[in-house]
Formats: sequence, structure tokens, C-alpha cells
Amino acid sequence: EDADLLYTGVRHLPTDFWDTHGRDIESWKKEGHTYYRVRGPLVSKLHVNEFVYDESGEKPLYALVKETSGRVAVIETLRDYTHAKNAVWGITARNREQNFALNLLMSPAIDFITLLGQAGTGKTLLALAAGLTQVLDEKRYSEIIMTRVTVPLGEDIGFLPGTEEEKMTPWMGALEDNLDVLNTTDESGGEWGRAATRDLVRSRIKVKSLNFMRGRTFVNKWLIIDEAQNLTPKQMKTLVTRAGPGTKVVCLGNIAQIDTPYLTEGSSGLTYVVDRMKDWAHAGHITLARGERSRLADHAADAL
Repeated sequence: EDADLLYTGVRHLPTDFWDTHGRDIESWKKEGHTYYRVRGPLVSKLHVNEFVYDESGEKPLYALVKETSGRVAVIETLRDYTHAKNAVWGITARNREQNFALNLLMSPAIDFITLLGQAGTGKTLLALAAGLTQVLDEKRYSEIIMTRVTVPLGEDIGFLPGTEEEKMTPWMGALEDNLDVLNTTDESGGEWGRAATRDLVRSRIKVKSLNFMRGRTFVNKWLIIDEAQNLTPKQMKTLVTRAGPGTKVVCLGNIAQIDTPYLTEGSSGLTYVVDRMKDWAHAGHITLARGERSRLADHAADAL
């Protein structure tokens, strides 16, 4: 399958990696991260912002490739988001790939992120949790803008009444479901506190239709493009070029779930941007492998 050849953003280091690449290793610490400068034959295959891991030693290594030139690379150790003390809006990473994804989402140096994965891998939840933390707590962005392609899975239900936001509401079930999860992670404020938090959160999330995007510029926004596998490369370019200064774009999708009739896994705009952006220093990609929704959803995604 073409899709199997798609860049995953993750590389498992071979067991002899440190023997072959650790001869003239340099390491230093800066702002809570440890950096290693490694040299060797594998380095030329590494991409900037690719995650590397080695779980063979007594202490596993999880790191991000920060820079590469020829046979020399600098890798940076990650923050551990599986630990409750590093929880993002009450959410902790449940597996290795979710931890990698949160490291990308929480990094100010990354402007463009693509998260791929089958149903229930946590793409929307992670993107919203990281967005809310950086909008409401860190004040790094002014608001979250969420958009998606309105391709119905069944027959269309006709024209919907109301404003742009109201027309988009039926399409945004994923947003509401995930807000319910994020709102129950905080038990401290009781029922009233949760209702107040939900109103505050909802006031900072705008739902926009793709049809009205051309010509707009988003400044200091956290832009989530959901169901991005249904975009053509041209639509994807139109959307991503909306980003003004200080805006972060997060594309979510599952290339096994394309609903647009004339798009395939190979021609989808999501596949296209993953491939084109993989060597840019301010872009990151991760394919989430493990479903965390339920045993039923995981089995159905594999078996059906």
C-alpha cells in the first residue's frame, strides 16, 4: 500500500545504534532537556523533528531530532507527558506516540503539525487539550479555530438553517464529545465550576466553515483542521497559507477514512503535506498507532 510507505515521524533506533554512533558523542543540558550530538551512517536518513526511541537499555531513550547536517545530528530528550505532573489540561499521554504528539503540540518552535491515526487514537483530544492549555493558561494564542470538510458519510440532510457557526454545529460532534472528556478531568470545582469552565472554553473555540476561508489571515490562533484527509492538495495549500504570525496549524486525519469520492490515499492533501513538510524545521508529524477509545472501536478498526 502507498499509505504504508508514508513518513510516520517515528524511528526505532537499532540496538547497535550507540556502538556505531556513540564514539565522539557530545552531550549538554539546556532548559531541562538533554542534548546529544551523534555521528554515524544512520544520521543521513534522519529527518528534522523526527522522533527516535530506544527501549533496549535499562533507561529508555525518547528524543527528537533537532538538526541534521551530513553525518552529524543533534537530538533532544523529550518531556514525559505520560506523567501526571506534566498533564495537559488534565490529559496525560497513554502511549509512546501520544507522548511524542504532545511534545510537538506544546512546542513553540513548531508551527505546523500533522497527526494521523485510525479512529480513537486521540488526535482531536490531544489537539484540543494542548490548544486550551496554550490559549487559556499560557495565553500564547488568542483562540482556537476549528474547521473541517463537510463531506457527509450518508446522504446530505439538505440546507441547514442559521449562521455559519450553527450550520457547522452538526459537523462538530467530535468537538463536543472531546470537550465533555476534557471537562470531566477537573474534579475540583464541582458541578458549577465545571459549567463555568465549559462556558469559558466554548467562548474561546470558534467553528468555521472551509467555504469562507479564502482571503482570510489568522493571527495568533490555534487552527485545527479536522478530517484533513478529505482535502485536495490545493485546498490544503489554501488553508495552511491562511496562517499569519503566531498561528499554529494542526491537521488531523485518517487516510483510511476518505469520504471525498475522487480522492485516494495517495492523492489526499493530507498525504501530500506530510510528505512535503517533513524536512522543514518548524513542522512535525506523527502517526498515532494505538487506539485508546475502547476495545470495541480498536477491534472494529482492525477487523472490519
